[in-house]
Amino acid sequence: MTENAIIITVTTDSKKEAEKIISLLLKKRLIACGNIIGPMSSVYWWKGSIEHSEEFLILMKSKRDLYKKIENEVLKLHSYETPEILVFSISEGSKSYLDWISNCIISS
Repeated sequence: MTENAIIITVTTDSKKEAEKIISLLLKKRLIACGNIIGPMSSVYWWKGSIEHSEEFLILMKSKRDLYKKIENEVLKLHSYETPEILVFSISEGSKSYLDWISNCIISS
């Protein structure tokens, strides 16, 4: 499972939106779990100027071969014009946790 395990990060403008995204992906068994961190301060370039906003960060655990399905679902639900959707490979982790991720989500 290690070579297939991923963490996907997404930022949202509200906790409610983060919960909605996580709930849908859990119901579709595309992720094993989602964590919501925030609120946090974000400072970034947008359309030629520096913006400041309060955001929530979602961390979701899944499998690499489900990423495109997850991305498509997030894009349907997300309120941002250009949402952050990033993927990080999990290079190592406890076998029991990685097995749990694999057993929680659909087979691709």
